[in-house]
Amino acid sequence: MNWGNKLLLAFIVFAAGMFYLVYRSVNTNYELVEKDYYNKELRYQQVIDGMNRVNQLSNPVKLEQTGRGIILQLPEEMKNKAISGDVWFYCAYDEKKDKKFRLQPDADGMQIFQLSSVLPGNYMVKITWQGDGKDYFTEKKLTIL
Repeated sequence: MNWGNKLLLAFIVFAAGMFYLVYRSVNTNYELVEKDYYNKELRYQQVIDGMNRVNQLSNPVKLEQTGRGIILQLPEEMKNKAISGDVWFYCAYDEKKDKKFRLQPDADGMQIFQLSSVLPGNYMVKITWQGDGKDYFTEKKLTIL
């Protein structure tokens, strides 16, 4: 094999490698946590303030999986109060598993989520709520089996 054929073979291998890399980069799925992440970042001070308020409560927010479902228990100070908010089951490795629910606790500050509404996996549960004119925020790790 002469040097011209070797040069042609090297160029073909290089071109095939470049086409493969372009093909892989075009077909890679880049999931963002939030579509509107820039505006969320600008409002991050509200999240910090909400976390500080949760840390000042008498008990932490409890989140556990039982046979009845996923039980969310708010602290004692939140009982018998008008509360509104959201519960976001965020799965870092699969956007299709993410679920958002309205926070609608009973008079004891408890809400039960059905196991059938959330797929098994590892979740970061982000809970935001408003009560007494104040915003609260907390995050809990949860593995659903």
